[in-house]
Amino acid sequence: MSSLAWGRIDAVILDMDGLILDSERMALGLLAQAAEDLGLPWRADVGLAMVGLDSRDSDQVIRRHLGADFPVAELRQAFGERYGAAIAERRIDAKPGVRELLDVLDKVGLPRAVATSTQRSRARAKLTAVGLFERFHGLVCGDEVARGKPAPDIFLAAARLLAAAPGSCLVLEDSNAGARGALAAGMRVVIVPDLLSPDADLLAAGTPVCASLHEVAAQFLSRA
Repeated sequence: MSSLAWGRIDAVILDMDGLILDSERMALGLLAQAAEDLGLPWRADVGLAMVGLDSRDSDQVIRRHLGADFPVAELRQAFGERYGAAIAERRIDAKPGVRELLDVLDKVGLPRAVATSTQRSRARAKLTAVGLFERFHGLVCGDEVARGKPAPDIFLAAARLLAAAPGSCLVLEDSNAGARGALAAGMRVVIVPDLLSPDADLLAAGTPVCASLHEVAAQFLSRA
């Protein structure tokens, strides 16, 4: 593992689903199940194309792939019922290494915020269910910004919340949309892949990739 040339870091901004929480597989599985129960067509590639996007942009992805008349609202409601039950039953786990990473950020004194495409009510419920909500200094959600990832809005809002200059923020992301949004915000980003491999343009731009949050934590410790 080589050391990452991060430069000065005043704050850390983290994605939630697929980065902090091991939730993406469950969400896509429940989405496919909801479509099946409703007798609607569904494809796995459509679900993967939604990763990292907010509900507005995800709805556009569904219509683009499955037709302008696809009953998105009906599917959303059926999915929401199933996913809400999964959250209430605490069936979503934290990703390996996230608590270790937060302990290290405490040790080095770095503030951190979550920037997630998920709406606030659901994001807070998920973070609370795994006992992580109180470990962050801020939360910015997809229903609180004008444009979702890959636009930079949510990352810039998180930087303001942490009173940090964008150029001094490090973003941890699992999705390509999120990584592009962080770069568009003028921030440094490290990709920790979950369901998707980093796209070629991000790799060509030299975007660092870590295999796990354990590795990210080790990189912070090496800088301490």
